[in-house]
Amino acid sequence: MKALVYDGVETLGFRDVPDPVAEDGTHLIRVEAVGICGSDMHAYLGHDARRPAPLILGHEAAGVIEGGAMGGRRVTVNPLVECGTCHACRTGRENLCPDRQIISMPPREGAFAQYITMPERNLVTVPDDIPLAKAALAEPLAVSWHAVKLALGAVHAADPRAALVLGGGAIGLAAALALRAMGVEDITIVEPNAGRRAFLSALGETAVAEGQGQFAIVIDAVGYAATRAAASALAAPGGVIAHVGLGEDTGGLDVRRMTLQEISFIGTYTYTAQDFRDTAAAIFDGRLGALDWCQHRPLSQGAAAFAELRQGTVAEPKIILEPWT
Repeated sequence: MKALVYDGVETLGFRDVPDPVAEDGTHLIRVEAVGICGSDMHAYLGHDARRPAPLILGHEAAGVIEGGAMGGRRVTVNPLVECGTCHACRTGRENLCPDRQIISMPPREGAFAQYITMPERNLVTVPDDIPLAKAALAEPLAVSWHAVKLALGAVHAADPRAALVLGGGAIGLAAALALRAMGVEDITIVEPNAGRRAFLSALGETAVAEGQGQFAIVIDAVGYAATRAAASALAAPGGVIAHVGLGEDTGGLDVRRMTLQEISFIGTYTYTAQDFRDTAAAIFDGRLGALDWCQHRPLSQGAAAFAELRQGTVAEPKIILEPWT
């Protein structure tokens, strides 16, 4: 099969690799659409030691099962494979499983390829009227769905539901969509890139270059010291910061202000299996909107797509790669 392989810092090769083989309990999936994630970019830039070269990246996938009793079924893929037996898994917090694995991280190759294999429990059936490129958004949308659910669970019931999202990429936009689906209407997205800010505004989002005011809910979808500093300054007294981004490891938080103003900080990672299913259902029934904010390219043009993302010249929050075009 053809695959886009991460060969080293800012180096991707599109070439033939061995086909994966479905073993007991897994299905072979013909990948029809796969999104480029911020974590893929971190690996591409050499910033993620968990993803050493050579490696097939990509974990936001949807496709069609090939062969077997489920052959022909259209599915979106939960890429987080857990043990199923530990305390976290037994209590519905599979994202905290100490033995969790995710495709695009050894030992599991990713989905920037024509085929992958996945366990049946990681597959959600996609209705015939939903494009698979839209279904591939279930993974990044689930990340934000999980973060928003945690933030809303922690904010005081009497506080006004005003939310600030730091970062207007796919995770930030997805957070805004999840907030709205869960009843929050006063939402502002901070995005410094003027092209992306204009794109978000055209979608009907309130997108600004710099945050001002105080917000009961702050979603940091970037995770740099500068955005953490902004989050701790812009969170209202008694407010909540949900930290999703993994831009850099340290710095930024004003711990003194957070302590004196009782601002809660929640680290959020991926999603539970139920969050993934709930997000897929919200895509299918339209609660997350038209989801028409993606750019589509053949997988063979993936290296160019990464380079343009690196240069900051892509206005759309998400690029979807298609392995068979």
